[in-house]
Amino acid sequence: MGKPSKPRVRIVTPAMASANNGNWHTAARWQRFLAPLAEVDIALGWQGEPVDALIALHARRSANSIARFRAAHPTRPLALVFTGTDLYRDLEHDASAQHSLQCASHVVVLQDEALNMLDAEAHAKARVIVQSAPRLVRHDQARTTFDFVAVGHLREEKDPLTLMAAAQLLSADSTIRIVHIGNPLDAALGDAAQRTMAQCPRYHWLGGLASDSTRRWIARARALVHMSRMEGGANVVIEAVRSKVPVLASRIAGNVGLLGRDYAGYYPLGDAAALAALMQRFAVEPQFVAQLAAQCARREPRFAPAVEAANVRRLLSDLLVNAATELLPQ
Repeated sequence: MGKPSKPRVRIVTPAMASANNGNWHTAARWQRFLAPLAEVDIALGWQGEPVDALIALHARRSANSIARFRAAHPTRPLALVFTGTDLYRDLEHDASAQHSLQCASHVVVLQDEALNMLDAEAHAKARVIVQSAPRLVRHDQARTTFDFVAVGHLREEKDPLTLMAAAQLLSADSTIRIVHIGNPLDAALGDAAQRTMAQCPRYHWLGGLASDSTRRWIARARALVHMSRMEGGANVVIEAVRSKVPVLASRIAGNVGLLGRDYAGYYPLGDAAALAALMQRFAVEPQFVAQLAAQCARREPRFAPAVEAANVRRLLSDLLVNAATELLPQ
């Protein structure tokens, strides 16, 4: 008798490796986690290939594949993963995102606060799977500067202009240095970053970097600054916490869902003066640094890869529990 065949799973993502963004990294991690249990591939869409289950990232950008899969397989398991803008912007007004939610047999959000965006029907089929990162702790922080690192491609949703404005509000005698990493997806924001560097020597925009290099910058920083307007659950926040690096973040649901409602390191979204004051306080108040470090340490166990892997594998098990009799012939 031959070995039992593995189920076939397609992960649909709107971005592949070249994009080096959150959707791609989520898809790649989940593929690794599921590899012992299933034949898993990653693609930009689903065009009718034989699979036992579909996992689709982003309700609007993967909407065509979701609709096509559901039309072809009315009862086959389909997990929709809300990753950010689809939940906090598209779902309210975009018909394709709404249809994706209707098609899904299972729904995944990436942090606890995201559940509040779902109606009762969607909430009943939803679960939280918090993302993860391996631990990387460094002890070689810069000695002559007090480094804050911000990571995110330059686009409106990441609110880079607030960081640039905050950099110019810092006191002249401060040793703070701001290192900003991310590709200029919006050319005008890239121009703004260049102008800010010319006007403000403490602000350094490095452009896009490889994931390993970015992770090292985060691990060597005194704190991560995360300015986003909307997030499904930012992996860079998780990477910082796993590197024992505190986070200064905009108070939005995606950040609160990861760091907790009582976290002391928030500033009001878009408020450059408040962000500058928060950075200056962090640079001169060891007690404040210790408070944020302790709060992050309490959250860190949730971000371990073993926790995410177990939850992703549980999702697969639940997807296939009602499809066991329908598994495709090999």
